[in-house]
Amino acid sequence: MDTQKLETQLRERTRQVSDESPGPRSTVATEGSEGTEGTEGTEGTEGTDTSMDAATGERRGEVAHTTPHAIDVILRSAHAAAVLLAATSPKTRAIWLNTIGACLTINREELVHIAGEETGLGADRLRSELAKAVTSLRFYADVALEGSYLGASSETLAQDSTLARWNIPIGPVAVFGASNFPFGFGMIGHDVASALGAGCPVVAKAHPAHPRLSVRLGELVGEALVEAGAPDGAYSWVVGFDAGLRLIDAPEVQAVAFTGSQAGGMAIRRRAEARGIPVYAEMGTVNPVFVTPAAARDHAEEIAAGFAASFTLGVGQFCTKPGLLFTPAGSGILHAVRRELALLPTAPMLTTAIAAGYRSGIDQLAAAARTTSESTPGETPTVAPRVFSVLLDDLQPGSRLLEECFGPVALVCEYDTVDRALDAISRLQPALAASVFTGEATDADGDAAVRRLLPRVGRVALNAWPTGVATSWSQQHGGPWPATSRPEATSVGAGALGRFVRPVALQNAPSDLLPPALQPGNPWQVPRRIDGLLMPVPLP
Repeated sequence: MDTQKLETQLRERTRQVSDESPGPRSTVATEGSEGTEGTEGTEGTEGTDTSMDAATGERRGEVAHTTPHAIDVILRSAHAAAVLLAATSPKTRAIWLNTIGACLTINREELVHIAGEETGLGADRLRSELAKAVTSLRFYADVALEGSYLGASSETLAQDSTLARWNIPIGPVAVFGASNFPFGFGMIGHDVASALGAGCPVVAKAHPAHPRLSVRLGELVGEALVEAGAPDGAYSWVVGFDAGLRLIDAPEVQAVAFTGSQAGGMAIRRRAEARGIPVYAEMGTVNPVFVTPAAARDHAEEIAAGFAASFTLGVGQFCTKPGLLFTPAGSGILHAVRRELALLPTAPMLTTAIAAGYRSGIDQLAAAARTTSESTPGETPTVAPRVFSVLLDDLQPGSRLLEECFGPVALVCEYDTVDRALDAISRLQPALAASVFTGEATDADGDAAVRRLLPRVGRVALNAWPTGVATSWSQQHGGPWPATSRPEATSVGAGALGRFVRPVALQNAPSDLLPPALQPGNPWQVPRRIDGLLMPVPLP
C-alpha cells in the first residue's frame, strides 16, 4: 500500500470538497431528536450535546442529536451493506483502513485543535494518540490481509464426505467510544478498525465529552470510505443518549463494543441481554502492582517514581492505570511516592463532571482508608493527585477500596509477609492488567505473584508499568468480569477481529460454493488447514 500516494490523492479530494456543504452522513448525524445525554456528558438545549472547553468551561457550540427516523435510515443502510462487506476480500478492506489512516493524517492539525479544546489533553499527547490510531488502522489492515482470523479449514471425511469451516462477519456493529481516548477508542480506533477489518459495517456513537470532534471524525471517516469505494452504510454515526439506546435495541445491530465506566458497560450489557447479542465492554477496575522484597531492596526509589508517574499519566484517566501497589513494610516506597506527588501540579480532567466524580471518589476512599480526604475543592475540571495508605485487612470483598476511582489516585498497601499479600491479591476484583517487580536474579516471590495474578487479569507486566497498550499480534487487552464483559476477548491487537466473526460449516459443498479462503488455489492467500494439516501460504 503506497500511503504517500494515497495521502496526495486525498489532499486533492479534500481541497475539492472543502467548500461544499456536508454530505448525507453529516446531515444524518446532526438532525435534532428528543432526549439528552444526562449524566453521560454535558447537556445543552433539548436534544443536543454541548461542546465545552475542558480548560476554561467555555461553550464551543452544540451538536444536535440524531432523530429516530434518521437512525432507522442508518440502520437499514448498515444492514444492506453487511452482505456487501462480507463478500469483499481482505485486501479491499485493508485499502479502506489505510485510506482512513491517510485521511486522518492529512487533517491531523484540525483534529488535534478540536480535541485540544474539548479534552484539555494537550497537543503533544493528542498528536501522539492520533499517530498511534493511524498506525493501528494500518496494523488491522495487515491482520485482515494475513487472514488467520478466518480460521479456514476443510477435510475429507468417511465415504468421500467433505466438511469446511470458516469464520464469517456477524453484521452491523455499534461502537460506543471512550472519553479518555478520543482517537484510540472513539469514532475511529481499535473497535471500529477491527470491525471494519473483519467485514462488519459500523455505526459509531459520538461521545458527549467531545461532540464536535466526534462529528468531524465521523465526517472524515465517511469521506475516506467513499473515496476508497466502500459501499454506502459501511460506516455511519449518531449523536445522543437516546440514539445510543436505539442502537442497542435495533435488530440490525449484531454486537456492541464499549469502552468506559463499569456502570455504563453493565447498563449496556443488561439492555442487550433482551436480544441476546454480545456486548464487548472494556470497563476496567483497580490494576494491582506487586513489589517483591528483593525489588524493594534494590530499586525502591525507581519504583516509587515510576508508580507516581504511571498512575498520574494523563491525569490518571487510563484504564490501565496502576491503582494498588503492594510493597514490603519499611521499604520507604510510600514516603517516596508522596514526595513525588508533592512535585506535581494540579491538572484538568476531561470534563467537570468527571472531575466531580473523582472528588467524590476521593472522599469515599478517604473514609474507607480512615483518613482525611484533602480533595481539591471547587467545580472546575482541575484536580490534584492523591495516594492513600491502606492495610491488608482493609482489602475485603465489597470494600470501596477495591473499586476503581477514575483519576490520579492510587493506594499503597505495605505488607509484612509475602504470603499474606498474595492472599490479599486473591480478594481483589479481576483487572485488565497487573505489574510485578522482581529482584535482579531469580526471584521466587515474583514467580509466585505472577502465578497468583494470571487467573485474575488479562496481562501481567514484569518489571514494567501496565499503563499503555501495544497494538500487536500478541496483545491481550481484556480480563475477567468485571474488568470486561467478555473475558475471552481482547479490544486491542490481532485477536480483536475475532469479536466480530462467527464460525460456520458447510458439508459436501462443491468448490464453487466454498469461500475464497477455501477454494482451490487459495485466491485470498490466507493460512488454512487442509485435512488437519496447516498449509503454507503460497508466495504471491
